[in-house]
Amino acid sequence: MKRRAFLKTVAGAAFTGPLVARGQEAGRVYRLAMLGGGKSSATVALLETLRRRGFVAGGNLKADHRGFAQHVDLIPQYATELVQANPDLIFATGDAAIRAMQKLTSTNPLLGVTEDMVGSGFVSSLAHPEGNTTGVSLLSAELDIKRQQMLIDAIRALRVMAALVDTNATKSSQLPAMQAEARAHNVELLLFRVSKPDEIGPAIDAAKAAHATALNVLASPMLFGNRLEIMQRAASASLPSIYQFADMAAEGGFAAYGPTITAVFGDTLGRQLVKLLRGAKPADLPVEQPARFDLVVNLKVANAIGIEVPPTLRARADDVIE
Repeated sequence: MKRRAFLKTVAGAAFTGPLVARGQEAGRVYRLAMLGGGKSSATVALLETLRRRGFVAGGNLKADHRGFAQHVDLIPQYATELVQANPDLIFATGDAAIRAMQKLTSTNPLLGVTEDMVGSGFVSSLAHPEGNTTGVSLLSAELDIKRQQMLIDAIRALRVMAALVDTNATKSSQLPAMQAEARAHNVELLLFRVSKPDEIGPAIDAAKAAHATALNVLASPMLFGNRLEIMQRAASASLPSIYQFADMAAEGGFAAYGPTITAVFGDTLGRQLVKLLRGAKPADLPVEQPARFDLVVNLKVANAIGIEVPPTLRARADDVIE
């Protein structure tokens, strides 16, 4: 396996140096409301960063978490329950969760991570977010199409590919450009739209039945929360699939291209959360974007489904899992 900076990033998350407690009030318990796809390695990375900075879950930090990956329809209810507790800080992932929180409060500090913070109307600009909201924009529209291009490069003689689209996360306006880009490579892109978890399996089965031979899993908190099921279904259907966070290839995806979960949640969002818990105002914290993107290819998965990865893609990858 090629290590490179990908594994250096992961190793950095495991550092458990001395706690930094500057800015905390002695004896105070900080209340953090969390509305996301579900508890995962992202949540672990986030809470570990807070712990290293002196905010210890179960100690001086009370983290109230609601996961919606299996219950997207309950987002408004979860949001209401969390806001009614009047937390010191709200953390939300994805358009639906951030929008639900913004409808309920304009005063509680809100840190959000989603595909396009400005495009979705959550902040007025990256540099000057204004209001009670700041966070991270994941550049998902641009990265979804880059992942598509990489998948086309990876699969020889590809003629039909599928995209798994979460209608709660992906704007319909970005899909025609993806289809046009696929046509430019003589590939037909079929769109399989889902809005809740129980639609995922049938969508992947339908993609296989439509003779798709590759699958692009578009960026989405709900799809991320159900990624293991997607990976298993894709493997059973012999569909090489590509995912939004670089770490996801190691979990069973054929390939992944994007920032690491550690970089986004453990580093950027964790740092922003610490500043907000210490009293910074969201309007004074610019919305950030990922700075590094890694391509990871899992040769174990490729071999299991009978895919030969071109040498050019191996050479291009930042990490190859063998």
